[in-house]
Amino acid sequence: MDYSAANTQIWNSIVQIGLIAAAILIANIIRRKVPFVRKTLMPTAVLAGFLMLIFKLVGLVKPDGEFLEYLTYHCIAIGFIALSLRVPDAPAKKGDLVGLKSGAIIVSSYVIQGLVGFGISLLLALTIMPDLFPACGALLPMGYGQGPGQANNIGTSYEMMGFAGGRSFGLALAAAGYICACVVGVIYLNILSKQGKVRSNRGSEVSGSVTLETFQTNEEIPIAESLDRFSVQAALVLVVYLITYLITWGITSLLTQYLPGVASMVNSLLWGFNFMIGSGFAILTRRIMSRLKKLNVMTRQYQNNYLLSRLSGLAFDIMIVAGIASIEIEDLSGLWLPFVLMAVLGGVITLIHLRIVCKSAYGDYYYEGLISMYGMMTGTISSGILLLREIDPEFKTPASNNLVVGSSFAILLGAPILLLVSFAAKSLITTAIAMLLCIPYYLILFYIAYHKKKDEK
Repeated sequence: MDYSAANTQIWNSIVQIGLIAAAILIANIIRRKVPFVRKTLMPTAVLAGFLMLIFKLVGLVKPDGEFLEYLTYHCIAIGFIALSLRVPDAPAKKGDLVGLKSGAIIVSSYVIQGLVGFGISLLLALTIMPDLFPACGALLPMGYGQGPGQANNIGTSYEMMGFAGGRSFGLALAAAGYICACVVGVIYLNILSKQGKVRSNRGSEVSGSVTLETFQTNEEIPIAESLDRFSVQAALVLVVYLITYLITWGITSLLTQYLPGVASMVNSLLWGFNFMIGSGFAILTRRIMSRLKKLNVMTRQYQNNYLLSRLSGLAFDIMIVAGIASIEIEDLSGLWLPFVLMAVLGGVITLIHLRIVCKSAYGDYYYEGLISMYGMMTGTISSGILLLREIDPEFKTPASNNLVVGSSFAILLGAPILLLVSFAAKSLITTAIAMLLCIPYYLILFYIAYHKKKDEK
């Protein structure tokens, strides 16, 4: 075999991943050494993605767009599987209620973003842009609410349905969401600080040491094993992902053979939302392992929450960099008007919505809950945490935990949205129907998030 650079098949992936790694390191240096960049609170992975995008535009690097697309697609699934395999602490009943409210806040934010997106795309398609793909508004909640991974998946599926430039459009909205989280979030924090409503911890970095208690529990496999503990975590994640692929392949193959009409509607949705299927199998695997341990079939706990969190963090960082770097600016030609309208109105409406629902749900830590949710609902959970650190550096309020617990409830509450996203893309009429269906669902979610029971009053 030829191992030289002439054999691009064996070196291409190493070169592309190396470019991503270099961009992350350079971005980390810039964020640490340049005060202005540090004060914007832009996550390092986001900055690295923009650096690669700029380098690509000026011709300094030539990343493989197809490989970056694959990387974005797989990393979102790997990240969610790693998170879902973590062994949860037993939540209190009150925590369950706040988690449900947080989940309703998250999904209602998706829905209000969808209403904004559908409203803009339908208005433009019916007036000055008759050739616009009417369902492109669904990419606003995918980009803002769920980030570049899902914007990549749905944008790609929309391209297959006739939306030229759909993938870059979705990824561009996701990138705009990060800017919105960092810029608008920081400006809003400064306004609250000047009004005396919060105390800003601007510019400081919070670090901590990893103790033995943080790293492991007494029931886990010992460190002195022949197989490295991190290898065990990676093996668990990859096996679950393999099972996800096999099951999804089996279902889509059967549907294609016996129900081709259903397959044409469902198959792309199943592959597009493989990260949710993977999360489901990860939760099932976690529960089976827990049951086997209770029956003494297994004597050790093989999951390590700390390492699984690090593994998911790695996957999400790579996903963010690859997603932003793979944006093709040329694909946005003719789409700048809907892009700007969605990016601006999406950020404004999301903030207004969260100001209303968070006040009822979070009570005495309203601003912490609001700021963290806004960061997550325009970027990712990492941007939410970065904004929260400005006013709650030691995470004394439950706001940071609500982001994680609420996301678990959001997986269940958000299932109808996935169907609407696929249904809306069929035609102009189905887009209008999907928008109308969003209204009653938003009202239900708003009631869950805003309503207070007697024991909460």
